Amino acid sequence: MLSLVKYLNCNLEKNLCVGLMSAIAVVLGIQVFMRYCMHQSLGWSEEFARYCFVWLVFVGISYGALMMKHITIDAFLLVFPKAMRKYVTLSGQLLFLVFSIWILALAWQFMARQYNIGLLSPSMRIPMWIVYAAPVVGFALTSVRVIQAMVHGIKHLHDPSDEE
Repeated sequence: MLSLVKYLNCNLEKNLCVGLMSAIAVVLGIQVFMRYCMHQSLGWSEEFARYCFVWLVFVGISYGALMMKHITIDAFLLVFPKAMRKYVTLSGQLLFLVFSIWILALAWQFMARQYNIGLLSPSMRIPMWIVYAAPVVGFALTSVRVIQAMVHGIKHLHDPSDEE
């Protein structure tokens, strides 16, 4: 069980992104084949690809947080003395966490409204709240990843071997 948690901690977003991209590629490939070779069209394929892409974007935000690859202004960080840079980085992570939680709260409200309305997607007839759950899941995962990065940063705050 512990190894599963460790595996998911390291690979959840990556596997979701690969799965979503693969699903998009397969479905759109089948759509192209159907349209140009069979002279038929799948009415749901573009909608499916669009919704997978929406989920891909929001899960990708979390993956970026996991890999610590979000946009930072390194030149701004170089203005500070080396001793302060870790604190400045932690401050930036705290701001990102506040932003993530704020977006998570707004997304939750919006998804709840969609759930209460009960609207279905035009082609696939799936509840639209499932589509609108993407920012909720994405920013919940992002918040967890930012907290993990902050804990790591705090643990290594006074580690001289971590100096640049």
